[in-house]
Amino acid sequence: MNFDPRLQKQIEEHPYPLLFATISGSHLYGFPSPDSDYDLRGVHLLPLETIIGLKPGQETVERSRVDEGLEIDLVTHDVGKFFQLMLKKNGYVLEQLLSPLVLHAIPEYEELKALAPGCVTKYHAYHYLGFAATQWKLFQKEDPPRVKPLLYVYRVLLTGLYLMRTGEVEPNLIHLNEEAQLSYIPEMIERKLEGSERSTLDAADMEFHGREYQRLVSELEQALETTSLPEQPSSGAALNDLLVRIRLTHRKGT
Repeated sequence: MNFDPRLQKQIEEHPYPLLFATISGSHLYGFPSPDSDYDLRGVHLLPLETIIGLKPGQETVERSRVDEGLEIDLVTHDVGKFFQLMLKKNGYVLEQLLSPLVLHAIPEYEELKALAPGCVTKYHAYHYLGFAATQWKLFQKEDPPRVKPLLYVYRVLLTGLYLMRTGEVEPNLIHLNEEAQLSYIPEMIERKLEGSERSTLDAADMEFHGREYQRLVSELEQALETTSLPEQPSSGAALNDLLVRIRLTHRKGT
């Protein structure tokens, strides 16, 4: 897959070598506007001396810039921090890891992806419930209401529902709606794709979307109670072994 050279440039200029870098955000979710920025996410490798010594490296690297008109937001975590996040109820890092939009990867990336299913638990539902509540509040505050935060609400709730029912991480709203069959989603996505980040809902039926929001929240809460997903992750030991091997193999950060 070929990507804009301006994105590849961010990888080349990163202060540390990367285990992987993927594209997240609206491009991953299936509804980027023509003026959408690019959210780059990934894992970097701190040299071993910064892990065991007194002079620490950057556990998290954050950088936002505009490169020849393209807005790019980059966030990466050191491999140790990222592995710890994988073992918590953090669906966001699993979405980053499993994104099909891969800008850069080293061989250990495939090993890491293979361990992702063992990190999924029933309690990931709380991640999606909390994220949806935040997006719903943002949507309610806007006047006029925009398409973008409402699409995020539905994307998050449907991702949570799909995860509880299948154990698979699917962040793309277009794919999610192939199963959910919500009749209003395609038109909203079309408006977002053809418009700008400021695309608004001219006469948003807040009562309708309020009912839909509550309905999907209730479905996700029920799915949490009935899912066959485990309560605890099973990939902890394997992640530990992989982390040690990565640290030793890439001890000089090369």
